[in-house]
Amino acid sequence: MSRQRRALATAVRELRARRGMTQEQLSEAAGRSRGFVAELESGRRGASFEGVAAVAEALDVPMEELGRVFDARLAEQ
Repeated sequence: MSRQRRALATAVRELRARRGMTQEQLSEAAGRSRGFVAELESGRRGASFEGVAAVAEALDVPMEELGRVFDARLAEQ
């Protein structure tokens, strides 16, 4: 798994937990399958810009916030 996938996985999981959402709730809000969310959060799957934007919108965070968390997690590796 690449550093970028690991950082994105951690960022999405962290932001979802902050909002008290389940993977199922996030997948429904993002219009994606639960499998997509599970694979994204495990780092087994990357995501297109549209996929990341849908997740950010479903989490009710601006892309900038997702980017900040991503950058912080990437720097920790």
